[in-house]
Amino acid sequence: MTVTQDLSFFSLISNASILVQLVMLLLLGVSLTSWTYIFNKMFAIKKARGQTEEFERHFWSGGNLVELYQTAAANRRNGRDKTGALERIFEAGMSEYQKVKNANKAALDAGAMLDGARRAMRASYQREMDMLESHLSFLASVGSVSPYIGLFGTVWGIMNAFRGLANVQQATLAAVAPGIAEALIATAIGLFAAIPAVLAYNRYSHDIDRLAIRFETFIEEFSNILQRQSR
Repeated sequence: MTVTQDLSFFSLISNASILVQLVMLLLLGVSLTSWTYIFNKMFAIKKARGQTEEFERHFWSGGNLVELYQTAAANRRNGRDKTGALERIFEAGMSEYQKVKNANKAALDAGAMLDGARRAMRASYQREMDMLESHLSFLASVGSVSPYIGLFGTVWGIMNAFRGLANVQQATLAAVAPGIAEALIATAIGLFAAIPAVLAYNRYSHDIDRLAIRFETFIEEFSNILQRQSR
């Protein structure tokens, strides 16, 4: 007697072994988490790029640095979201420069003022880069590990499918096909989780590297400006 088996996607998942279902559930959770980070990082990088461009326009417009510093400090006091990464780097350097300058009114040490400002900007730069790079390692891990987790579920499911043939007098494709099909779903889910994570990681790493270059260039250019003012 021939029995038509339900090979729909949801039926295969519901009929899979407990271990394979756990693998699928794990991959689904990982995929949802990675997509959350992907969208959050996309908006964060876009916002950081826009704020950087806006601050660069104000900085190179020829305005007074002290007034620009006061505006940046006021924005920071109103909330971190009011300022961009480059603006916070500038504020850190200018703040340290002003502190050292006020502390050495009698004998201005240009080298000390410049070194202090540069160290403050580098420290702020590291904090900003740490925030921009947050969760990128998770996307990299998802991209590299998810296919293997899915493959583990597939191997386990196929092994169970062939073990089930021991109880069948005549081994046919129809007998083994459902087990193999449900096992392969684990690999498909693993790839579904891995591919977007890898693409997002590569893209965001490139975007963050571009921002890092702009930050480092600004630090050097602003240091030159401070050096000229210290003479």
